[in-house]
Amino acid sequence: MVTHENRFCLEGVCPSQFFIFPGQTGTATSSPVDRTASQSNMNIVNTMLWMKRNAYQESTIAKVAKLLRHLKRNCNTTEPEEVKLYVSKKNCSDAHKENLIEAYACYMKSINQEWEQPFYRRYSKKRKAPKEALIDFLINHARLEMSLKLSMSKDLGERPVELTWLTVRDIDLSTGIVSITGAKHTIGREGKLKAKSLELLKIYIKKKNLSSNSRLFNCKARNLSDMYRHYRNRVADEFNMSELKQIQLYDFRRFKASKEYKLSRHNLIHVSQILGHKDTRMTEHYISLFDEKDLTWIPVVCTTQEEIEQAIKDDCEFVCQADGKTYFKKPA
Repeated sequence: MVTHENRFCLEGVCPSQFFIFPGQTGTATSSPVDRTASQSNMNIVNTMLWMKRNAYQESTIAKVAKLLRHLKRNCNTTEPEEVKLYVSKKNCSDAHKENLIEAYACYMKSINQEWEQPFYRRYSKKRKAPKEALIDFLINHARLEMSLKLSMSKDLGERPVELTWLTVRDIDLSTGIVSITGAKHTIGREGKLKAKSLELLKIYIKKKNLSSNSRLFNCKARNLSDMYRHYRNRVADEFNMSELKQIQLYDFRRFKASKEYKLSRHNLIHVSQILGHKDTRMTEHYISLFDEKDLTWIPVVCTTQEEIEQAIKDDCEFVCQADGKTYFKKPA
């Protein structure tokens, strides 16, 4: 296998010569590269196999492998102190430094080597939930499969990986009740699709000719994120709406959390159960201020006692009574 270092030797270039390479700031700098054979001793594949044997999620394994490749390219990974020095000087957030250190910690565990692991403190910063109009714009301009994925994410607020795990039998096609398998060792939960999403789902199942045991979407969470970014950026450029590029796939989850928090009159435990969090402190990161103007309401007019009882069961909000009628409203 031709490594990064062997490639230079095959091309007849001495490793001690000067090379032009991008620095941490992205600008080209001239610096001598003095790579040694020991720098390529890190076996990332073995680390991935060790993580696989120890029941790490595939998404976590892929992320750690990517971070280890970065460390391997930029510092001597056989010397923990050099790795710590490189990470400490790197021009990035403490959150990313923590990720690099955690990835290297997995490598050290895989080779049964002890080291003094530094700890970086993350600074919490909330992302604002996107406006519903922008989310609906992305849903309405997508093709069937992507439109269904985004519409379901808006209704359920699930993690992207949980969406990829869904099978046809997880969904009651008559009521829209969805049984969600909890990721990150959390308890499974239920969500409900709205009429629009349910109709899209029925069309999609018929078009794809899916059986009850079929997975809805034949992709992994990482691929789903890549496909979403590609679609989002294309639509943003096509309609000259740069604000769309700020909407991450996880922002659909933030939108669901913020909206439910508003509708439940600030019931944090209720929102935590919807998102599948074990700790409400994590839920707080997903909740942002939700303006009443961002909500779309549907009027519900009741004239009989049965209609009033049904409106209450549907969690409609009472507005007033007039002319012998009772008026409720419910979110769209």
